Amino acid sequence: MTLSTVTVVGAGRMGAGIAQVFALAGLDVTIADVSPEAAGDALEQLVWEAGEFEAQGLFPEGSADLVGRHVTAAESIPDSVQDADFIVEAVFERVDVKHDVLATISQHARADAIIATNTSTIPVKELAPVVVGPERFLTAHFIYPAPFIPGVELVRGEATTEETLEAVEDLLTFCGKQHARVADAPGMVMNRLQHAMIKEACTLVDEGVATIEDVDTIVRSTFGVRLGFFGPFGMIDQGGLDIHAACYATYERTLGERLATPRLLKKAVESGRLGVKNGQGLRGSYDEQTATELATYRNLAYARMSQLQQELGDAPDATRD
Repeated sequence: MTLSTVTVVGAGRMGAGIAQVFALAGLDVTIADVSPEAAGDALEQLVWEAGEFEAQGLFPEGSADLVGRHVTAAESIPDSVQDADFIVEAVFERVDVKHDVLATISQHARADAIIATNTSTIPVKELAPVVVGPERFLTAHFIYPAPFIPGVELVRGEATTEETLEAVEDLLTFCGKQHARVADAPGMVMNRLQHAMIKEACTLVDEGVATIEDVDTIVRSTFGVRLGFFGPFGMIDQGGLDIHAACYATYERTLGERLATPRLLKKAVESGRLGVKNGQGLRGSYDEQTATELATYRNLAYARMSQLQQELGDAPDATRD
C-alpha cells in the first residue's frame, strides 16, 4: 500500500508543522480546520513560515516554493478527506473533540484511506470506537515542532492491521522520519518519560535541592547532552549496569520505594550483565571492536554537541519574577 496524498485536519501549530513535513517530501497535502477562513489563514502562515525557515538556513533552498505548491486549503473537513490516502487528525487534545472530528473524517474518507490521530496521551482504544473501519486507524504522534523533531511514535489499536502500520512506517521513512512502535498506553513512551522527569524536577525544587534555573542547567549540560545520541538503555549499558544498580540502592535507602531499583535492571545484574565493560548489556552483546567504535562515536558526539551549545549560546530566557 503506497500513500501519496495526505490531509491534515486541524491546522494549528502542530498540524501546520505536520503538513510541512509531508509537503517538503513532495507529497500533495490538504489542510482543513473549523472553517475555510481558518484553513486559508493557516495555509498563508505555514507558507510564510517555510520562507522564514529557508531564509534562516533551517529548510533547504526552494522549500517555501515547494510547500506553497504542495499544500492547499479545503473548504470543509468532508471535502478535505474524500480523496486522501492518509489522513492525520491534529485537533485539540480532548477526547470529545477528537471523537467528533474522527467520526466526521471516517464517514467521508475512502474506505481504504488510513486515518491517524496525533495525540500526546490519549490511548487508541478511547478513540477507535467512533472510527468507521478501525482496522485502518492508529496513532501517529508527531512531536512539536514537527519539521525539526525526527521521531514519531506509532500506536496500533486492537483492530489495526499490520498492513496499515507498515504503510505508515514506509511513508514516514520516505519523509525522513524515524519511527517506533509503542503499546497502547496513556502517554505512550515519550510523554511518560518526559513527564516523569518533569515531576522529579518539580520535586527537587519543592524540596529545596536546587533552584529552577539550576535544575535546567544541570539537565541540559549533563545527561541532556547524551540524549541526542543515546536512549536510556544505551546510556545504562555504557555507564555500567552494576553502577546504576548501586545508585538505585542509595535512592531506595534514602528516598524510598518510588526510586527503588527497577526490576529489569536488577535481574540483568543478577544474571551477570554489566554493560559494555563485560560485553553484555540490556541492548545486547558488545564485542571489543564495537565497544571501541562506540566510545569513539560517543566522544565525537558529545564534543560536537558541546561545541554547538557554545556556538548558539544560551537560549533567550524569561524575566525572573
